[in-house]
Amino acid sequence: MHTLHRHIFFSVLLTCAAATGLFAFVLLAANAFKDLLGFALTGQLPPGVILGLLPLLLPYVLAYALPLGVLTGVLLVLGRMSAQQEITAMRAAGLGLGYVARPVLLLGALGSVLALKINYEIMPATRTAYRTTLANAIRHNPLGLIVPKTFVSKFPGYVFYVGEKNGNLLSDVWVERLDKNKRATELVHALQGRVDYDEQTNSLLLVLNGNVIGDRRNPADPNTFSNTDYQVTGASAPPFPPLKLDTLLGPQTAFQTKPGFLSLDQLLAERHRLAEPAPAAGGADAASARKVERMKVEVALHEKAASALTVLTFALFGVPLGIRVSRRETSANLVVAVALALGFFLMTESIHWLEKYPESRPDLLQWAPSSLFLLVGAWLFRRAGRV
Repeated sequence: MHTLHRHIFFSVLLTCAAATGLFAFVLLAANAFKDLLGFALTGQLPPGVILGLLPLLLPYVLAYALPLGVLTGVLLVLGRMSAQQEITAMRAAGLGLGYVARPVLLLGALGSVLALKINYEIMPATRTAYRTTLANAIRHNPLGLIVPKTFVSKFPGYVFYVGEKNGNLLSDVWVERLDKNKRATELVHALQGRVDYDEQTNSLLLVLNGNVIGDRRNPADPNTFSNTDYQVTGASAPPFPPLKLDTLLGPQTAFQTKPGFLSLDQLLAERHRLAEPAPAAGGADAASARKVERMKVEVALHEKAASALTVLTFALFGVPLGIRVSRRETSANLVVAVALALGFFLMTESIHWLEKYPESRPDLLQWAPSSLFLLVGAWLFRRAGRV
């Protein structure tokens, strides 16, 4: 590698690494805030467990941070070189844009190989470990989900409030039942109660007693307070349905079967299984559902590969764009990179809406955003080379 190539390669590499680290940190913080903050505030997850979970989230966010970091790094380095007339000096020395772009494209190709490794192997393994560790930590202390003096709305269809808790014994218990539109249809208050954990069903069992007052509104019009079906007062309330922890975390194996969290070997095996004819007893509905499930697997296979290609695509796209933008300001180039990446990822995510319609081939459409950016990047590259 020539001296100039080494200079460009390592300049872009260091900048891309810094930009990727920045975006990975932002995405990591957002995911940790969404998944872990509630458990941390209630004390259900100790700090050691949370710190152990954060590295397991890193490969997941790198799938998004790596393409964005490469695009940002290329824009920053080449924009600065163009603004300082370094690109003009290279051209005056007889070096074309293709010569300048070689180390950038080499870095993009290496980034795509790394992204393939992350998407098909590292991310599925660490994501499964993350979900397993989180689930085990919560199941180790399931009663911690009921926090005194806090509205607990983690369980679909219910809102709980407990004044005091001593072990599994509760006092001043309020339970609000919600319909599918999150409207309150029933309110129950009890002076005392008890919550137990059923390990076999992985559920919390709530029992209320001690002067229980219940008020249920008409489910057809729950917002009308005078529209009451019944009001009861008694020593105890009918037992509530088991509050399944699977509604919080999903079944213990559910996250392992989501196509996006499967490795390459698992995706291929799942595709082979779903390719077999559906049992005749299931009828047309079972065959249609099986077809949709297979398409989800196909979409995951193509999406992971297309996402890896995005790194090289953004590297190519960033070369002529960085030269034409010609800005020294870091903030301006960051805005350009983020705007382009947001548009790209919006196009990619919108394709998922078509998963229920296999005839529209959303698996092949996963390549459309990368192909579009690749064509536009090649066109910009050719135009920039003529100037």
